[in-house]
Amino acid sequence: MTKNTMPRLAINLIALAISSAYPMMGAAADEATKVEPTSTEQAVDKSSNTKKTSNKVADNTDQTLPAVNVKSTSQQTQDGYQATKTRVGKVLQDPQDVPQAITTVTRSLMHDQQVGSLREALRNVSGLSFNAAEGGRSGDNFNLRGFYTFGDIYLDGIRDTAQYNRETFNLEQVDVLRGSAAMLFGRGQAGGVINQVSKIPQLQDKNTVTGSFGTNAYLQGTGDFNKQLTDTSAIRINVMHRDEENWRSNPASGTGPELHREGIALSYGLGLGTDDELILSHVYTKTRDVPDYGISFDGTTKKPTTRFPSSTFWGNGNNFDDSDTNVSTAVYTHKFSPDTQLRTQIRYGNYERAYWAKTPNLTAAPTASAGTGGNVTRTSDYKTTTVQSDLSTKFDLLGMKHEALAGVEYLHENSYRQGLLNLGTTAAPVYNADVVSGTPTRFKGNSYALYGQDTIEFIPDWKILFGARRDQLDADYSSTTSPSLSYGEWSYRSGLSWQPTKQQHYYLSYSDAFSPTADLYQLTVTPLPPETSKTVELGAKWLFLDGDLAFRTALYRTTKDWERNTDLEATSAILTKKRRTDGLEFELTGKITDNWEVFSGVSFMDAKILEPAVNVNATTGVTTYADPRLAGQTARNTPAATFNVWTTYEFVENWKIGGGVEAKGGRYGYQPGAATGPFTNGVFNPNRAPGYARMDAMVAYEQPKWAVRLNVFNLLDKVYYDSIYDNGGFTVPGNRRTAIVTTEFKF
Repeated sequence: MTKNTMPRLAINLIALAISSAYPMMGAAADEATKVEPTSTEQAVDKSSNTKKTSNKVADNTDQTLPAVNVKSTSQQTQDGYQATKTRVGKVLQDPQDVPQAITTVTRSLMHDQQVGSLREALRNVSGLSFNAAEGGRSGDNFNLRGFYTFGDIYLDGIRDTAQYNRETFNLEQVDVLRGSAAMLFGRGQAGGVINQVSKIPQLQDKNTVTGSFGTNAYLQGTGDFNKQLTDTSAIRINVMHRDEENWRSNPASGTGPELHREGIALSYGLGLGTDDELILSHVYTKTRDVPDYGISFDGTTKKPTTRFPSSTFWGNGNNFDDSDTNVSTAVYTHKFSPDTQLRTQIRYGNYERAYWAKTPNLTAAPTASAGTGGNVTRTSDYKTTTVQSDLSTKFDLLGMKHEALAGVEYLHENSYRQGLLNLGTTAAPVYNADVVSGTPTRFKGNSYALYGQDTIEFIPDWKILFGARRDQLDADYSSTTSPSLSYGEWSYRSGLSWQPTKQQHYYLSYSDAFSPTADLYQLTVTPLPPETSKTVELGAKWLFLDGDLAFRTALYRTTKDWERNTDLEATSAILTKKRRTDGLEFELTGKITDNWEVFSGVSFMDAKILEPAVNVNATTGVTTYADPRLAGQTARNTPAATFNVWTTYEFVENWKIGGGVEAKGGRYGYQPGAATGPFTNGVFNPNRAPGYARMDAMVAYEQPKWAVRLNVFNLLDKVYYDSIYDNGGFTVPGNRRTAIVTTEFKF
């Protein structure tokens, strides 16, 4: 695919959005009484307002009815780098009160950094590293605290595990709940949960349009349009279009990796701020990319090869990565009282994707037809239907305060995937997203869950939390050797908190997670125990400067048993029988002064294999064992240290400058499930992506109704290796210096 197949600018999308939304807003909406949004602490006092009105009318017939203050129960827009609300714990609360480490990337932070994708947003999360396209598992792919997150990405608390590249144009914030979290979210991995929080309609008229251009043919347009229709209803439309090329290219053809993405999100809210609130939304995103699989590791040096320049790209313009994602959601919230509410979500998602990518060659240069690299092909269609309902309440019992949660969830999954056929020859390949090859793989699954949790203040300032969840997965597969699975598991979460003041929180928590053998469509010939993990965390959270600056630290240990392979084509389903990460984290976010903001974090990780893998041969059924020398070695793609800082300062009049660093230590790539491990003359010597530090900068001039901003990424123009194919085949270089100018208009 080339960028000529897509619109060059987002202006058509923006115009379409305005024309489709604003005709709905007739005279009745224009004449409706405007309700000013208030904070979540304000309460509705209709009886008091009515009484005051009656008294006034008795004294004077020419009166104006008083405004009604509406309480909003929705997650509010963040104003700054420090988050004050999150729903990652199933109920809207202050992150300061959650007995578990949380990192929130706010809309303000993403705005200042000119972030367009979820991947770029998560550069702000310490302890997180990037995986390259793992054996057919392309799309967003991260390691958190040294563990995979491919089953732990959520959208507004609902599983969003499809393999695609996510955009941020419709996101209010991204919450990262660290540690095992199956009690809250169901089956998953050990590192934590990445929850995307969507923008929702607000009771105000507010519109923002941006246009951006930059080096590497960068071109982006976005629009965020919010219109209040009545006292309690509003509509919001977000649109995005982005084109972007790359500094890498095929020397024989001149073609290189490209990104072409667009999206539109519509949401309509009824009863906003009342006891019965309904939000209907639909999000469509489209990608037409030319994928980049990086360069090979050198078999001798174990470093990225120097045989070819790091700018060398093995693909060509015929390669493609096409996806169309549609997600429709209805969220209904009923408040029985100020302390009790029932929140129900219903979602249908359809994720279609097809790609044909070229992997690099260690010894042969690319040709114009990209004939020297390997082929990675796939077409897939993944459909989900989810129903999720959560009840939260507060009450006093036996002299103790309780904050109770209970919920149920149903998830239906229907997946299809198959390889693609080359319609040409080796010398002149022809790729097509619609012509399939080989035997398809099909999966249908039904998951059922129920959970309960209670947080009890048993003595002043001391709270104990305990929760339990039961999940049941019943699945059918196209595999002839393992056609079905029926699996159930209990998950637990507990914590002890001491909050002597609003500014201090000290906690000790425990949580676990599980993933059945067949999770994400992978079965073994002989069933093996499920993947399980346990996390123990000791942490502290402080607020300084009247709550404007938040600092947290966490010391944790996570142990995982029967770690699964993420490679869908792997013959060895088990990576390690037991492995562990011990870690220490620090994070500082918020305002140091009225003009100076900061978002920073540092993470230290010691990730070790404790017991090498035990597998069952897919053909013979014979038990096989990984290299025993792997015991005690460092796990894959887990840097010993990561660091990030971003800070901005407002000076003079309307000027703002900012900058930051994202740094990661070296990361290994190898196959821990192999009978012969990555040893040279008995010494552990796997492929290694070197550590790096990337510097970014920003300067902006901001007026109330418009702004101009310059962002420069990789300011020092260094070559660095951004992501790693952790089986050890190749690594993908990050972008060289990139400059983007953005203009913004508000009306």
